[in-house]
Amino acid sequence: MFFRQKTNDDASVSYFFGCAGHGKAVAVDVVAGDEDWFIAAAQQANVTITHVIDTHIHADHFSGGRELARRTGSLYGLHESDLDQVKFAFAPLSDGQLLDIGNVKIKVLHTPGHTPDSISLLVTDLRRGNEPWFVITGDTLFVGSVGRPDLAGKEREMAAVLYRSLQDKLLTLSDELEIFPGHQAGSACGAGLSGKPSSTLGFEKRWNTLLTLPQEEFVAQLIATIPPRPAAMNAMVRFNQGLVN
Repeated sequence: MFFRQKTNDDASVSYFFGCAGHGKAVAVDVVAGDEDWFIAAAQQANVTITHVIDTHIHADHFSGGRELARRTGSLYGLHESDLDQVKFAFAPLSDGQLLDIGNVKIKVLHTPGHTPDSISLLVTDLRRGNEPWFVITGDTLFVGSVGRPDLAGKEREMAAVLYRSLQDKLLTLSDELEIFPGHQAGSACGAGLSGKPSSTLGFEKRWNTLLTLPQEEFVAQLIATIPPRPAAMNAMVRFNQGLVN
């Protein structure tokens, strides 16, 4: 497997990885304007980008996912719940779905809470072993924090949904799994994010205090620390839904 993590000026993080042996790659959470970077990275690795995925409809940046997919002839994936939320065709992803990227296998996990459509990507490299190696957590779980729950306008309800996604989906996975989040410190998508670009589930279970709280305390603490909404959020969401060009 090859793997590249791209940190952007707005503290968002994109990913490019795949199987060099089979010449296949996937791009995750591409920021608009970065399309050339991914195309050049694919050429350098001598691979074809087969899938471009957004872990959710972003509210903090303009997505370059659709444009990259158009330019490379790739499938563009979002969670299937976005079928009635966007104005363009895409490959709907469902909970438990497996994506084949050569020796790299990706299991889609629906992990709503930050947004209703949020997904995480559980990645296995068969050349390394049969067990998952890492999980791209999008805006569900950060290093040192979790995603804000208010973007859908129902912060208490969504905070409870996020709690269940964390407890029932992510925290049941192996402590040895690496986590790669969608943002670092400086992002408006959560409070108290670390500047460290990755962690492990075991470390987060021990030191990420939000993950140790019972549900009522988790919800109360999370909604008490919601940061200001991203600038131009509505314009970004409308663009990412295909409602404006």
